[in-house]
Amino acid sequence: MLVMNAARASPPASVIASPGKSLPHAYIFYMLQQNQSIPFALSRTFTTTPTNHHGDLHPPLPGQERHITIIDKDAHAHTFTVGDGDNLLDIAQANDLEMEGACGGSCACSTCHVIVQDEAMYEKMEEPSDDENDMLDLAFGLTETSRLGCQVVMGKALDGLVVKLPSMTRNMQASDFAEKEKKG
Repeated sequence: MLVMNAARASPPASVIASPGKSLPHAYIFYMLQQNQSIPFALSRTFTTTPTNHHGDLHPPLPGQERHITIIDKDAHAHTFTVGDGDNLLDIAQANDLEMEGACGGSCACSTCHVIVQDEAMYEKMEEPSDDENDMLDLAFGLTETSRLGCQVVMGKALDGLVVKLPSMTRNMQASDFAEKEKKG
């Protein structure tokens, strides 16, 4: 509901009823034309969008199930059915596997290091970004098929992926992690 100061003139009905404009925008436009101040509450817009929280998984759509096997540090294989768009860090954490993800999946540490077991499957993945390569340089047990779990997103091409968790991880974070965390 729009409340106007009684000392100010009300905008004409034609301004309020302008096609394609909501009441606050029409009111702001009118106030600007009259060289009037705009109430602070109306000078800012607010929108919301749904967000994915770290650890949220997308339920697979029928016929679009993707399968991944994660071999833990004790050499036990765990196979999961997941949906497109899920990353390996979220999959592991949602299923109580030991993958730390110290930076929260922002590609600022190497604690979600995984080793892709099939080189042909590794070749199907997008190239690692410079940030990911920088973090992989800090990873314990780096191999030619190493990736960060937070950066591997499941899709049709990766159906049947098998990854192994290294025997240990090193919690080395990017020097600007604190700055990234404040921004995010």
